Amino acid sequence: MLWWGMFIAAVVVLLAMVLLWHYAIKRKTDEQPMRPASGWIIWGGIVLPSVTITALLIAGLPVGQRMMPLPDENAMQINVTGHQWYWHVVYPEHQLQMTDVLHIPVDTPVHLSLTSADVIHSFWVPRLAVKLDLLPGRTNVLRLEASQAGVFRGQCAEYCGVGHAHMQFTVIAHSQPDFAVWLQQRTQELTHDD
Repeated sequence: MLWWGMFIAAVVVLLAMVLLWHYAIKRKTDEQPMRPASGWIIWGGIVLPSVTITALLIAGLPVGQRMMPLPDENAMQINVTGHQWYWHVVYPEHQLQMTDVLHIPVDTPVHLSLTSADVIHSFWVPRLAVKLDLLPGRTNVLRLEASQAGVFRGQCAEYCGVGHAHMQFTVIAHSQPDFAVWLQQRTQELTHDD
């Protein structure tokens, strides 16, 4: 929704600029005197950008707020470490470790603790969240929440070396009952392996 709002605002501004350009080209200077430059500066340089930025902020702040990792005791914690060239995923509450795949429940906030073991990587799932950089020695937190079950592709969005193009991962969003079944199966596999 944020993208569509920004797209519509950009189209409106573009159309306004094209109409002003067309008016400037077609007007007859003998019949219509030019407006003083101060009017253009006030309306085009101060009022229009102020109104546009205010409208985008009003639309964008709630969307951005939903993506922030706010305190939430219902949020699932997952640790993700970027390596050259794979993703190491750890579910600390369940002692599960995986590579290049995350399983999450639908309609549940997930807080991803993102860090890098070597160089700067960038965690990006276009259909679920914004990009967030993974920096060596620092942990960034990203809130992720799927509204429907499905398989979502992710990619490292920061060039990190020769294997960068293949540094992909998958996020699998399960319904809550299916996630509980998957978690139980993985935990049982882990105990049988021990």
